[in-house]
Amino acid sequence: MQKIPKRKQQELKLRSSSNTSPSKSARINDSVDEPYPAYPRPSPEECRIVRDDLMSLHGFPQEFAKYRIQRRKSHVESTSEENRKESVLDGLVSILLSQNTTDLNSQRAFASLKSAFPIWEDVLAADSKCIENAIRCGGLAVTKASCIKNILSCLLEKKGKICLEYLRDMSANEIKAELCQFKGIGPKTVACLLMFHLQQDDFPVDTHVFRITKAIGWVPTAADREKAYLHLNKRMPNELKFELNCLFVTHGKLCHRCTNKGGGQQKRVSDDNRCPLSTYSMASNN
Repeated sequence: MQKIPKRKQQELKLRSSSNTSPSKSARINDSVDEPYPAYPRPSPEECRIVRDDLMSLHGFPQEFAKYRIQRRKSHVESTSEENRKESVLDGLVSILLSQNTTDLNSQRAFASLKSAFPIWEDVLAADSKCIENAIRCGGLAVTKASCIKNILSCLLEKKGKICLEYLRDMSANEIKAELCQFKGIGPKTVACLLMFHLQQDDFPVDTHVFRITKAIGWVPTAADREKAYLHLNKRMPNELKFELNCLFVTHGKLCHRCTNKGGGQQKRVSDDNRCPLSTYSMASNN
């Protein structure tokens, strides 16, 4: 038997180790192999049916309407002034501020931050306590202020200016590799930035999406959120990802049945508008 060179042995050992404990970069790179290649759901047809059923029930959610308009316009004129009104950095910070709080509180926190510090250079120059006070209504002010300052500082150091517009010219995988270098930016944050602010075909998995896709058997019950993200992004048609994601998030907020794995009464989905997802069999979800 041919002896494996020592250097090759070390490389194989390193690969094995990285497969056991994947790095942050590997976790958010959708080029990673499908975690459940033998799991057939969701099929493209299933995705279309669920999209249509939820659209009939809710209509397209108004809270995401501006992003839908931006996506449509980006296919026509990607450099239009209206498309570029909100900067990529604005989008990233707004996503960070939305973590572990309500939509209303995160919007207030972002508005307060921009009112106190009109440009990002002002935020970087400000005392951390001042930033914390500006975003306190959004919760986790200390953690979020530290994350924001770190991003701004790294951008200035690496790029010479505080700007993320260069991401618009990069592929999804390049953006993921770039953003994983910043402390505090995880897979869901990157996926949301890709889908909402960079008009790319990605499918973030938040709490609502995770619970619903598990409940209807689109991911195995043993899947964690990161594996669910990889699996769903592999299985879903790109052209359906944005609408499905927005509809799942909205449905998760309105349908108590789905957010509680089939138990309890529905909140705003009335008896006349019975949850269309309740007809899905759970038998295949294993």
